[in-house]
Amino acid sequence: MKILLTNDDGIHAPGLAVLEQIARQFTDDIWICAPSEEQSGAGHSLTLTRPVRMRKHDERRFSVSGTPTDAVTMGLRKAMDGMPDVILSGVNRGANLADDITYSGTVSAAIEGALAGIRAIALSQVYAGEGMGDAVPFDAALAWGTKVLAPLLDVPLPKRTLVNVNFPALPADAIKGIRVVRQGFHDYSRGTVVEGRDPRGYPYYWFGLDSIEHTLDHGTDLEAISEGYISVTPLQLDLTHHASLGDLGERFA
Repeated sequence: MKILLTNDDGIHAPGLAVLEQIARQFTDDIWICAPSEEQSGAGHSLTLTRPVRMRKHDERRFSVSGTPTDAVTMGLRKAMDGMPDVILSGVNRGANLADDITYSGTVSAAIEGALAGIRAIALSQVYAGEGMGDAVPFDAALAWGTKVLAPLLDVPLPKRTLVNVNFPALPADAIKGIRVVRQGFHDYSRGTVVEGRDPRGYPYYWFGLDSIEHTLDHGTDLEAISEGYISVTPLQLDLTHHASLGDLGERFA
């Protein structure tokens, strides 16, 4: 089995080292191609207005001066000596739950893999508290990673789908188990924008990550994490709202 690892936290991120430890439980044919710097919130963006540069760190480890999507594209087309069987993205520092997936570079890297017809899985470690930086604990992901991935590496998945995994902010021995759940919902209308002033007196703005309301509907990833379970959510790339096709079609008939 050949596995490509990537992320959105950057080539030197602790979570990527954790993901490599997990992946090596399944194979030694590991390739890594990740952004050279953190790209959190990059979503499924491509670098189109400037050149992308790739640095080779060793025979199977590369970094890219671009987005997570760039990293997967370069990994598949330039770095690797053949297509991988699986793409693993993460382990992200922080949750990628509910609507987070629309912003997430971690999930978007997996999306790029799914678009290429490759089995793709995104993994994220939820953490509690603020300002932890690289001190975020990945114990839960490290202890449970192989248990979660083992069934996902050979289960039949429809084309243009991927799987999103989140580990709760708990000690490994406090996790209750694994739940397969649907995507939840955040109320981002209550998110914060922090205003400051730079040394020259000009204002700047920083998007805050706190004060976001969670709708803990039954059977969602948000509920699973809040109750101490690992969430496993299958995602599809078809964003069409099929129920509206007929009604809208009649408006243009």
